[in-house]
Amino acid sequence: MRVTGAVSSQTGAAVRVGVEVTRAGTTARVNGRPADTLTELSQVFPVQVIEPGIHRLVEEGGYRRRRWLDWAVFHVEPQFVDLWLRYTRALKQRNAALKTQSAAVGVWDADLARTGEAITAARQRLLDRLQPYWKAAVAALSGLEVDLHYLRGWTQEHSLAEALVASRAADGLRRQTQTGPHRADVAVRLHGRPARDVLSRGQQKLVAVAMTISQVRLLQNLTGTTPTLLLDDPAAELDTERLQLFIDEVTSLRCQLVVTSLQSELRLFGAPESTFCIAAGRVQPI
Repeated sequence: MRVTGAVSSQTGAAVRVGVEVTRAGTTARVNGRPADTLTELSQVFPVQVIEPGIHRLVEEGGYRRRRWLDWAVFHVEPQFVDLWLRYTRALKQRNAALKTQSAAVGVWDADLARTGEAITAARQRLLDRLQPYWKAAVAALSGLEVDLHYLRGWTQEHSLAEALVASRAADGLRRQTQTGPHRADVAVRLHGRPARDVLSRGQQKLVAVAMTISQVRLLQNLTGTTPTLLLDDPAAELDTERLQLFIDEVTSLRCQLVVTSLQSELRLFGAPESTFCIAAGRVQPI
């Protein structure tokens, strides 16, 4: 499948993007030349997805919520990618030393502490900026007072450098670094309790949708960029009233929508500019 089109960059200039997906893999072009990395493509063509499994953003562990948070930090703070790459390299080296019981474990602590503290600060800044958008979105969609709190991956009483030293013996036993922003989480709580313990599946979906919509609004206001929003079977898990709330919030974003549905007559967001069907593994315009 091949898709091409023009998108607006953060500077307002039009950027032509092409993406081709085949059995051999995925390739992309930006302004006629191959994209060097997925990072480059993501910078000029930000995309968010709302699909039937989005409730797992609330229900499951911290990995999904870290990815959710880092998506926004990446688009707001350009240096974040370099920080994360340096941190990841140092983390791999430290874990390798732990696995071999090498005395060189501590050599990597300084790099981990420096880049890890910077990553944590960037994430916290983003979550602080997100709060007004988040509170408005979750109230509109669910009517619930759900809170988001950043858990940085080590205790508040210590710096990361101190925490790494304190955990070195335990890390040696487990042969893995247990402290740092790679263990961070965004706590989603309702009246102090984990939201996954008290919300229904439909409520979890609305809370997760609010997390996504708040990021889109933040990006629009901070950078002037409006991501493309992919909606897969948007009516799933929602009754008529909640579905209408969902439609109202998504429509207010005034962003490009790509909607997929098993029902060809579905027109939740008005008449589409283009319609396609998938038959025998081929995408064809209708």
